[in-house]
Amino acid sequence: MRAFHVTHIVALLLALLVTSAPAQKQRDRPQRQDAQSGIFSLIPPDSVTEHSLRFGIKTLPYSATMGTLDVFGQNGERSAKIFYTAYVANDRPIDRPLTFVFNGGPGAASAYLHLGLVGPRILEFGPRQDDGTRPLLTDNPDSWLAFTDLVLIDPVGTGWSRAASNEDAKSFHGVRQDAESLAKIVALYTQKNGRLPSPKYLVGESYGGFRVAKVASALKDTQGILVSGIIMISPMIEGRFLWGADEDPLTAALRLPSLAAAALERKNAFDPTLVEEAERFAMSDYLVSLAGPSPRGASADALYARVSALTGIPQQEVSRTRGFIGDIYAKQSAGAGRVISPYDAAHSVVDAYPDAATSRNDDPVLDGYTRAYGAAFVAYARDELGFKTDMTYTLLNEDVNHRWEWNSGRGSDSRVTASAATNIRDLLSVIPQFRVMVSHGYSDTLTPYGFSKYVLDHLPSSLGAGRVKLDLYRGGHMFYTAPASRAAFSQNTRRFYETVWK
Repeated sequence: MRAFHVTHIVALLLALLVTSAPAQKQRDRPQRQDAQSGIFSLIPPDSVTEHSLRFGIKTLPYSATMGTLDVFGQNGERSAKIFYTAYVANDRPIDRPLTFVFNGGPGAASAYLHLGLVGPRILEFGPRQDDGTRPLLTDNPDSWLAFTDLVLIDPVGTGWSRAASNEDAKSFHGVRQDAESLAKIVALYTQKNGRLPSPKYLVGESYGGFRVAKVASALKDTQGILVSGIIMISPMIEGRFLWGADEDPLTAALRLPSLAAAALERKNAFDPTLVEEAERFAMSDYLVSLAGPSPRGASADALYARVSALTGIPQQEVSRTRGFIGDIYAKQSAGAGRVISPYDAAHSVVDAYPDAATSRNDDPVLDGYTRAYGAAFVAYARDELGFKTDMTYTLLNEDVNHRWEWNSGRGSDSRVTASAATNIRDLLSVIPQFRVMVSHGYSDTLTPYGFSKYVLDHLPSSLGAGRVKLDLYRGGHMFYTAPASRAAFSQNTRRFYETVWK
């Protein structure tokens, strides 16, 4: 009886163990489904509305779609929902261009380009274009909808795009992962909406400029879609210029013309020919001096006086840093007690930390008036496009930025080697119809135009001739917030599209 009793107990325990494992799995599985439905249940169904936009004497009827596209993992489970807004002209020809638009960061939503440049509605910041307390949403007379349909996409972690879990998010937050996932979204939208015959373009700002080169390559390699062109707005192309050594002579020389342009703007004396003169000086005497031994005597005085006159930085400060002014221009260029923004070095505000050796301010552009894009976009989506959700709209996600994987790693070391120049070369080489347009604001010192000019100037002439262009506009990183620059940019872009079509 005792032996039977022990055996019976063991058998019961084994049976319990066998049945408990599936039960545990069953409990785990609904937890993941609940997590998915929990976050995704806040995202409403797609909203489709009809509108019209006047361009002069012409009226363009169009449909607006706000919604999401699903991304699935290898296990067949939904890993993310990607939010997008599409504007499609009614009664369009089959070959009307289709443009996919991204912002940068990494971690920025598309509201900047959406309400700042390409969309049918534009957010104005008052007469000086710097008042975010009373922004005004109005029709955009320079909307790119005049010549192309638009699809604005928010990568995972930005806007209303969300991953199913933190673990799933890891498969989106890196150079390669980002490019591949967004290429899938472009392909999915193209296929679902019958747009394969349409010429396709990619537009990106800042990191988004870097992004569109990567996405164009991923579309070619993994989706079998060839794009007609990319438009890079204030782009990062080579990481070595943005995050290289502070005392790199070439980086300093390529940045100097933008500092000179900003100084001219602050004095209300802007002149493109004067910026060109600064550029010639930067790439000759200035570069040679920084690359060689420290100048002495009269030659040093002459050099540092020239740099001081160009930038507004006191000569003694230029001399103290031996002409390398990357660390000091923010607090020294606009006069005592003021600090300037790298996003637009022509824009200065009162220094909140005047006793600090280097700038500690929030950025007056990024953290100032342009933050109004977030709330304005939510109101626009709800009130005009019928997309109503209780989910928070994430304009800038710093956590995404901090966790970003560059070249299989995080941090400054991996960022330095990040490059989109090879993608541009390869795309120009294998797609004869492919074109590149790069656009910068003169006084942008975050991604100065000199960085891009250097990359484009060093393309083989057999690749770049007639197919690559660089355009400059008054303003900073977001030069399109100035109405005149926005209008000129839109006109130049329309000509760029028409050239590619032909």
